[in-house]
Amino acid sequence: MDMMKIVAVPMHPEGRKFVAIFAAVSLLLLLVWEPLFWAGLVLTVWCYYFFRDPVRSVPQKTGLVLSPADGVVSLITEVVPPADMDLGDEPRMRVSVFMNVFNCHVNRTPVTGTIKKIVYHKGKFVNASLDKASEHNERNSLSYDIGGGQDIGIVQIAGLVARRIVCFAQEGDKLESGERFGLIRFGSRLDIYLPKGVQPMVTLGQTAVAGETVLADLNAPEQSLTGKQI
Repeated sequence: MDMMKIVAVPMHPEGRKFVAIFAAVSLLLLLVWEPLFWAGLVLTVWCYYFFRDPVRSVPQKTGLVLSPADGVVSLITEVVPPADMDLGDEPRMRVSVFMNVFNCHVNRTPVTGTIKKIVYHKGKFVNASLDKASEHNERNSLSYDIGGGQDIGIVQIAGLVARRIVCFAQEGDKLESGERFGLIRFGSRLDIYLPKGVQPMVTLGQTAVAGETVLADLNAPEQSLTGKQI
């Protein structure tokens, strides 16, 4: 295994100023007390690691819905999407992926489609692993037209530590499956509203990798998975 591929992971441009700030503070701490410098250096390396943007092997099969985030599948439930997302008033499956401060926070498009609506909401910063975070937390909602009369929704949700949601995409943009569309700084969650009738193919507690893990298959909506801890 090439260790350089693990250590020298590319960093997203959004992280450059933060790494620079951490590094500058570390140098100042060196003038105060050397042990503080080493603590600052560790935090600087962590900051670089947080903003890593690794290359992903995106499955090319048509109809696959991929995870938009790295993390753990924390919630799977059937709910009515928020009215402002224009996804209809019928319940559909929602899969939530929780990202901790050690996960890669670059968000990727789950399936090829055109963004038809983006809505930003101010809100609270409660623990993003809680179900109520979908309604009460600061969040950014994106609705995609994925063709064939189907649509999908993605919600970037700020967490207890996260204070900044970044979205690079705009309404009308057509994004390819696995393409980067945003990130959330320092711990958060993404909700994915699957098309009506489509069942998830992941289980609670499963580790998801953005742009690689298959959440659902639009060509096999009747399939779903159940699991148990062993």
